[in-house]
Amino acid sequence: FQIEHFQPADVSLVRIEFNPTVPHCSLATLIGLCIRVKLQRNLTEKIKLSIFIKKGAHDTEAEINKQINDKERVAAAMEVPSLSQLVEQCIQEDDN
Repeated sequence: FQIEHFQPADVSLVRIEFNPTVPHCSLATLIGLCIRVKLQRNLTEKIKLSIFIKKGAHDTEAEINKQINDKERVAAAMEVPSLSQLVEQCIQEDDN
């Protein structure tokens, strides 16, 4: 991942790229959503978070990148109880 700092606003630009296991991975959007929620909850400084599928790594990367970087779509997705529960299970920390 990459972090850039901008002055004077003290906002860090955090860019994450991930690589799904196969070019047609049906869980790529969920993986991106889980990464976004986990980082937003755990990074305390001011950030602008951008999450992308690695270029050329997925058949529908442009569509998925748009979905996981759209605040309204992310908020709407997290309002769906079954999806929210799945994300919570995904980002849950292991007690071990």
